[in-house]
Amino acid sequence: MNTPFDEEPNRQPGLFSRLRASFLTGIVVIAPVWLTIWLIWSVVGWIDSAVLPLVPHQFQPEQYVGINLRGVGVIFFLVFTVVVGWVAKGILGRSFISFTESLVNRMPVIRSIYSGIKQISETVFAQTERSFEKACLVQYPRRGIWAIGFVSTTAKGEVNERAEAGGDLYSVFIPTTPNPTSGFLLFFPIEDVILLDMSIEDAAKLVISAGLVYPNDKDPTQPPE
Repeated sequence: MNTPFDEEPNRQPGLFSRLRASFLTGIVVIAPVWLTIWLIWSVVGWIDSAVLPLVPHQFQPEQYVGINLRGVGVIFFLVFTVVVGWVAKGILGRSFISFTESLVNRMPVIRSIYSGIKQISETVFAQTERSFEKACLVQYPRRGIWAIGFVSTTAKGEVNERAEAGGDLYSVFIPTTPNPTSGFLLFFPIEDVILLDMSIEDAAKLVISAGLVYPNDKDPTQPPE
């Protein structure tokens, strides 16, 4: 496999060029690993700093082993979250949540903040939410220019009824590069949407890499095996 900084085979590079190519190749290999470890380490430390002060003194492992074990707060958080979820599924839990939400809905400012955070949480974490169905190609922002999109569902209700498309519509999310979490929600006639064989993950890699990473590196014009 060729790395992005390999020298051309017909060229005889000097010592400095070879060292430079090796250094840049090492950066390409090390950077993703180091950044991943650093991010996980930082998130675990942040959760520990937020959770451990809430844990009773006698239950903290530091009192028994003599050192601060990173990740203990994450374990407490996971156990607490599972217990809360289990209680919330019961009759008493649902009744308590309904009563609490009725109180929150009477508070003007807090009501807006709570409802917004709740909608985001349900969208991101709820198991019942549907994910994107397929990757697709659409002509956007005008005909003749193609963009990668993700089909979320078939348009329903007032959107599908009032759109003068003469047929059903696909809800398509057009992501931006290199941040695919932002983009545009557009509605296309089904016949104008070309569904792709590549997976959602491969299409996301293509968007994030700005077209540098294809599902099939040997021949991008061929579907993935």
